[in-house]
Amino acid sequence: MSRRTAIGLTLLAVTLTAAIFGFFYAWVCSTMWGLDDADPRVAVSAMRAMNDSVRNGVFAPAFFGTPVALALAAIAARSAGSRRAAALLGVAAAVYLLGGLVLTMTVNVPMNEDLARGELPATYAAADARWDDYSPTWQRFNQLRTALSGVALVLALTGLVSLARDDGARPSPGGVERARRGFVRISR
Repeated sequence: MSRRTAIGLTLLAVTLTAAIFGFFYAWVCSTMWGLDDADPRVAVSAMRAMNDSVRNGVFAPAFFGTPVALALAAIAARSAGSRRAAALLGVAAAVYLLGGLVLTMTVNVPMNEDLARGELPATYAAADARWDDYSPTWQRFNQLRTALSGVALVLALTGLVSLARDDGARPSPGGVERARRGFVRISR
C-alpha cells in the first residue's frame, strides 16, 4: 500500500477519533453540568431525549467507525513500511475500542436504557432521587471514556506525524553506500 494511501487513512482515523473525543468531552464540560443544575424532572427528560437522538447516521461513523479506521490505518502504515506509525495506530485502535466503544456499550448505554424505562418521574423528589442515582456514576464513566479517547487521539496524531516523517526519504542500504562513495569523491 502506498504511503499516500496510508496517510489518507490515518487522517480519516484521526478525524473520527477527534470527533468522538470531542463528543465525549462536551458531555464532561457542559452538558452534564447543565443538566445537574436543571430541575431534575427536566434533566431526566432531556437526557432521555438526547440519548434517543444520538442514534443517528451522523454519530455512528465516529462512534463505531473509529476503531475500524484506526485499525485500517495501522495496517496501511505497516504495509507502507512505517512500523512505528502502525504500532501507534494499532494501540490507539485498542484503547478506543476498549475504553470508548466497549465501555460505552457496557456501562453508559445500559444506564441510559435504565433511565429511559418507565414513566417520567412526576414529582420533584422522585426525579431528584432518580437523577442523583444516575448522574454521578454516568459522569465518572464518561470522564473515563473521554480520557481514554483523548489518549487514543494523541496516539493517532503521533502515528500520523511518524508516518508523515517517515516519507520514504530514507535511502535504501545500497543507496547509503552510493551516497557515501559520492561524498568521498566530492570531498577529494
